[in-house]
Amino acid sequence: MQLVLWSSHSFLSLERRRGRKIGKTQYLSMAPVDQYLMADRNAEIALARSAAPESISRDAEVLVLGRHGYETAVKGKNGFVCVVERSWMAPFDDPEFLNPDQRLPLCLNPPAARTHLPLTFKTTELALAGLSKTQMLDSIKAAFDKKQLPLPEPGSMCYMMSKHSTLAASTETQTHI
Repeated sequence: MQLVLWSSHSFLSLERRRGRKIGKTQYLSMAPVDQYLMADRNAEIALARSAAPESISRDAEVLVLGRHGYETAVKGKNGFVCVVERSWMAPFDDPEFLNPDQRLPLCLNPPAARTHLPLTFKTTELALAGLSKTQMLDSIKAAFDKKQLPLPEPGSMCYMMSKHSTLAASTETQTHI
């Protein structure tokens, strides 16, 4: 059985390999929160903006990860939102799901910002609360079932053009929209 939910860079899928080591390192629980934070707030802003062309990102809102979730670092003027997502936005069965080194810069257009950011905020809230992957998946599924999380609006898209993403070693980072 596979549950599929929309995510900006992948699909969230029901973990089938619980308890088994897959490949190399598997991250089974959250690292200390400090390991997910970027020490230099300006570096995180620059990384988030690197997801889209400068003509879009210079006027976009920019979110940065804080100890309690994402915070607005720069107010935007064009409706786009740039953010650096963490590994908990990967598929639930990804062995590096809670890898504190992963960074994925995105810049969402207005429809995507309205419909994807609630998922990012909810998943981040659950991860920072220390829930297990199973608890997170169950909570996200329930939120979709109760219509507490929106499905993507028509026209939703995001830029993923940064050459500075840090993903799993086995994943080749390619820029795309």
